[in-house]
Amino acid sequence: MKIRHSNRSQFKDSQITDESVYHNRRSFIKQLAVAGGVTLASQPAQASFLDWFTDGKNETSNNTKSRQLAELNYQKDSSELKRTPYDKVTQFNNFYEFGTSKTEPAEHASALQVNPWDLKISGLVDKPYQLGYEDLFSQFDLYERVYRLRCVEAWSMVVPWIGIPLAKVLERAQVQNRAKYVSFKTLYRPSEMRGQSSRFIGGNIDYPYREGLTIAEAMHPLTILAVGLYGKELPNQNGAPVRLIVPWKYGFKSIKSIVSIELTNHQPITTWNQLAPDEYGFYANVNPNVDHPRWSQASERVITTGGLFEQTRVPTQMFNGYGEQVANLYKNINLKTNY
Repeated sequence: MKIRHSNRSQFKDSQITDESVYHNRRSFIKQLAVAGGVTLASQPAQASFLDWFTDGKNETSNNTKSRQLAELNYQKDSSELKRTPYDKVTQFNNFYEFGTSKTEPAEHASALQVNPWDLKISGLVDKPYQLGYEDLFSQFDLYERVYRLRCVEAWSMVVPWIGIPLAKVLERAQVQNRAKYVSFKTLYRPSEMRGQSSRFIGGNIDYPYREGLTIAEAMHPLTILAVGLYGKELPNQNGAPVRLIVPWKYGFKSIKSIVSIELTNHQPITTWNQLAPDEYGFYANVNPNVDHPRWSQASERVITTGGLFEQTRVPTQMFNGYGEQVANLYKNINLKTNY
């Protein structure tokens, strides 16, 4: 079995969200050794990724095919960011399906039932298929990716995600040459997602939530479908059981709780672009030179251990710091017009 690495070593400790719960999990400590990066230890390499979530108590999970962590050579980050606590990652977020404040998702998302789950891959493909809940953890190699997350509201975090390269999921479906875009849709279940049943709670959004990428963006190796963070399953409020992560774009592009991935030859409708096209474009690339109509995008507030009185601001990087990897996707596009 070939053992691979994560890209964790490219981020300094001060840039990675505090993971006290993560380090206390015996199964994860057995699997990983931290020494200038994270590598799989030889003995536990036979263990399943699901062991991270069960501490080895679920024998069925223990017998599933073992997952691998893999490394891609990304641009190193030299900036200094203060540590963001684990509880901020899970309790400070946007998920309007459960409310418009930052704390409401964590307060109300427990109502969402994520198992069983059906994720359908369809459209302009030769072999449409669907993935159930267990398939998300067993049918593909899982990778750890430590990524910056930049919200359009001008705050940011750094989170270690566990996920599947989206390209691998699409390749299995055998995408047709005439497919130009990928359309995503969030679960629509008003009985469990309170914001969908009330515009007062969930904002003036036409649910279900929709997002989209070009084929080139979707097939890029940085783009993943995340199924976990910090070696744990995704909490409901963070988009369980599967969400999109596109780290060079504003966070609203990283759609949560996905049930549909459809290949199409036309640019798909996306929720925020439909709601306010003058404020939210289809591309939504992080660009410090293009301000939101109501605030600057030149800098960002790094979410730290403190509250309002501990404000750490840093300059926002073009493409959120991933320009070396993705700028070529937009070499013939005016990024001010196509914001």
